Amino acid sequence: MSFLIVDALGCGKGRRLATLDVIGSGPRIIAGVLEKHGFNVRVIHYNTLISNPSVLRDFDFLLVSAMSVDFPAVRRVKSLWDKFSRGLAIIGGPIASDPYDAIVRTGFPLAVIGEGEETLEELLPYILRGELSRDKLSKIKGIAFSVENCFQVNQLRPIMSRDKLNSYFPSVRAVREYPNFFACRVYVEVVRGCSNYYRTTFSLPDGRKCIGCDLCRSGDFEERYNCPVNIPPGCGYCSVPSLFGPARSKSVNLIVNEIDELIKIGVRRIILSGSDFLDYGRDLLVDPKPLTNPRDPPPNIDMIDELLSSIQNVVGEAKCKVFIGIENVKPCLVNDDAARILGKYLKGSPVHIGCETGSIKHAYALGRPSSPNEVIRAVKILKRYGLRPYLYFIHGLPGQNFETAKATVAVMEKAVSIGVEKITVYRFQPLPMSAFGNFPRAPPAYKDPASFMIWDAARKLNEKLKEKLVGKIVEAIVVKPFSRKVSLVAYPFRHGPVIYVKAPHEFKEGLIGRIVKIKVTRVISDRTVEGEILE
Repeated sequence: MSFLIVDALGCGKGRRLATLDVIGSGPRIIAGVLEKHGFNVRVIHYNTLISNPSVLRDFDFLLVSAMSVDFPAVRRVKSLWDKFSRGLAIIGGPIASDPYDAIVRTGFPLAVIGEGEETLEELLPYILRGELSRDKLSKIKGIAFSVENCFQVNQLRPIMSRDKLNSYFPSVRAVREYPNFFACRVYVEVVRGCSNYYRTTFSLPDGRKCIGCDLCRSGDFEERYNCPVNIPPGCGYCSVPSLFGPARSKSVNLIVNEIDELIKIGVRRIILSGSDFLDYGRDLLVDPKPLTNPRDPPPNIDMIDELLSSIQNVVGEAKCKVFIGIENVKPCLVNDDAARILGKYLKGSPVHIGCETGSIKHAYALGRPSSPNEVIRAVKILKRYGLRPYLYFIHGLPGQNFETAKATVAVMEKAVSIGVEKITVYRFQPLPMSAFGNFPRAPPAYKDPASFMIWDAARKLNEKLKEKLVGKIVEAIVVKPFSRKVSLVAYPFRHGPVIYVKAPHEFKEGLIGRIVKIKVTRVISDRTVEGEILE
C-alpha cells in the first residue's frame, strides 16, 4: 500500500508565493509514522502536484496537510484526487481544527485533529482493511468523519506524553522531494505545544468572559490548565495550546540524530522549531506537572547548552557549511543567561519575537505573556549578544483602536532604532479552537484607518531597512529561478530577502547549489533585492 502526503501549508488560493524556501516539520512527522510501519510514502509540495497531477495515479491513499487559509488549494487537490484515484483521502494540520469546514468545504471524508501520530497509527488497520464504517470510526479519538450520510466529530485525543512524543522520528528522506531542498530552511521540531496558558479578558461573541479568578495567571501549573468559564488558553488569536497542549521538549538525541541525517542528504539550512525555543527543557524543571506558566521557571540554560553544543558537534563533523537557526522566543523569557547561550552558538542568527500590539493594556487583554516594554528589553539583550531580532505584529485584532495603533507604531519605531532588522505585520485571522475563533476576520488594512496606520508604518520602516542592505555583501545559496523573467535566485544563507542575481548564461548551471558571496545592488520590493555575484 502506498501513501501520498501533499504539503499544502500556506498555499491559500493557489501557488505559495511567499516562504518558498521553507520545509515544515508536520508532513515529515506524519511520513515518519508511515515509514515506521513499513509503508511506501512520498511527500510532495502542492506546487509540485499541480505541475504534474497524474502522479496521483501511483498511490492508494492521500493525506493533505494544510492551514485554515488553504481551503481553495485543498479543494483543488481533492478534485484532482477524485479524477485520478478512488482511494481514501484524509485531511489534517491546522485546517482540521474546524472539522466541519475541513470536511464539508473540502469534500474529504476524514479529518485528523491535533496531534496526528497516535491517531494515524490507530486508524491504519481500518484504512488498510477498508473498514471505515461509522461504528469503527466512532471509537477513534481525534478524528472527524462523514460516512453513511453522517457527520461526526469524536472526542479529542489526550495530549501525548513527552516519552511518547520522543518515540516518533520524522522522515528525512521526504525532504528530497521538495524543490531546491538543499537551499531551503528545513524546520526541525524541538518543542511542541506552548507554555502560555493565560487567557484573554475580552468578551467573546458567545458571551463568555473572564471572571477574574486569576487562576490562569497565578495558579499552580495544574490549576492554569482549565478555565472555569471555558475560555481557550493562550493568546486569544492563537490555537496552539488548544491543539497541541503545554510545551514538551524532544530529546537531545532525537533532535541531533535528525539533524545529522538531514545534513547527510544535503540540507544546509536548519531551523530549530517551536512556539518558543526558550521553552526547551523548561518542562523538565516542573515534571510531572504540565508547563502552563510562560514566565516561571526561567529558561533551562543547561538543557539549551546541551542541545546546541551537541548540534554544533554534528555540524563540525559535517565538513560543509551548515546554518543552524531558531524560530521564536517569548520576550518574558529573554535574559542575559539565555541570550548569552544563544549568542555563543547562534551568533548572527535571526530571532523572531512576537509583539503583536504596542499597547500594554491591549497586550494584557489579548492574553499575551509579555508586555511591549519586555519586547524592547528583549531586543536590546539579544542584540548585545550578536543575535538579529525580527518582530511580528498583527493588525485588526479585537480591541484595536487608534490608541493601540499609535502605541504599536511607537514600539515599531523604537525597535528599529535599537536594531530590529525586520518588521512583519499579519492581518488578524480567526483560528478555530482559539479564543477569538468566532470573531470576524479583520478587513484589509486599507479599509481600516487604525490597521492602515500599522501597516503603512511597517512598510516605510522595512523600506528603510532594506535600503541599508544596498552595498552589503551577503552569503547566499543559488537555486533555479522560479520565473522566466529572473536569471537566477539566491536565498541568503542566514535568512533575509530573496536575491535576484544576473549571471552569464554559461555559468548558470554551475552555480546551482553553491554558496556564493553576493553584493546587493538595489531593492526590488519588501521581499526581494537584486545583487551581483562577487565570489
